[in-house]
Amino acid sequence: MIRLLIVDDSPLMRRLLGAVFTAEGDFEIAFARNGVEALEQLRTFKPDVITLDVNMPEMDGLACLDRIMLENPCPVVMVSSLTEAGAGVTLEAIELGAVDFITKPDRAVSLEMETLAPQLIEKVRAASQARLPSSLRLAERVRLRSGLEQRAPVMTTRRRMPISTGRRQIKAASANGLVLIGASTGGPPALDALLSRLPSDFPWPVLVAQHMPGSFTGPLARRLDKLCALTVTETTFPMPLSPGYVYIGKGDADIIVSMRPDGPVVMAAPSLPEHRWHPSVDRMVDSAMQHFAPARLVGVLMTGMGSDGAEAMTRLKEQGGRTIAESEESAVVWGMPGELVRRSGAEMVAPLEQIADRIMDMVERS
Repeated sequence: MIRLLIVDDSPLMRRLLGAVFTAEGDFEIAFARNGVEALEQLRTFKPDVITLDVNMPEMDGLACLDRIMLENPCPVVMVSSLTEAGAGVTLEAIELGAVDFITKPDRAVSLEMETLAPQLIEKVRAASQARLPSSLRLAERVRLRSGLEQRAPVMTTRRRMPISTGRRQIKAASANGLVLIGASTGGPPALDALLSRLPSDFPWPVLVAQHMPGSFTGPLARRLDKLCALTVTETTFPMPLSPGYVYIGKGDADIIVSMRPDGPVVMAAPSLPEHRWHPSVDRMVDSAMQHFAPARLVGVLMTGMGSDGAEAMTRLKEQGGRTIAESEESAVVWGMPGELVRRSGAEMVAPLEQIADRIMDMVERS
């Protein structure tokens, strides 16, 4: 049985979410109306996974999440609105340690819940098996337990890293290759860790397909741009592929490579029904292979549930491209990279903290 704690101040949402998971037959469910009750249930019910609303009385979702991650870390799935403000709060929650998020229906809640139920169940099941890094906010947890902190501090966004200071340099080259990164559950902090290690003179453009709604990818790109030496931008219209740039695929659409008379561009394309998740990693990789020689492509498949990207990156490796799968030891959910490994499509398997160096090695040798 999976022990699930549902935290929401709305009686209707508690009832609807409870019904969705009760129908599965393998969930033991407890409820809390706010953050204060959630912290008490954390100690008594000891959940395997928590769904946590953001806006609640007495103690809101962010403050509650902060306490959970410092006092008794547990996989948490945030319940968020689809607004841009909701996206900003959700990304802050992921930085604090939340594994994933689900979007709250914005109209007839009871009618939309049936449509959303399969995704809710899949995400919560994946989160219940998620691997929280042992280093997650370790210094803060130690200080708290030592009595040096009276409350759990909310993390603040770091400044952009100094350009190329104390970091490995790569000789400048023409933009005749691409790095293609796919991620899903656990992806935003993994992208932070990877992209912030690439120097400002990195010679190949970087494309990212991170599974997210359309209202979330813009705030994600702006947040990453503050943390990285490279320029990070959301792809909303055709843009020339340029070294020094990271292109984040627009959510609810796909990110593809196309060719124009003056050279290759990256652009958003309407999502296709044959791809379940968007932006689709498989479609991104396939489109890049239509316009670049496989030897000029590096594919990286990171944390996430499902198998998106495994099929296309396996083809890429078979045709002479380079591929990296995040290792099980560092991935929050080893679904996508694990599937790439099972298909023998990963040239290399590496923990998150080594992936940037492995990418630079591959680009230097190309």
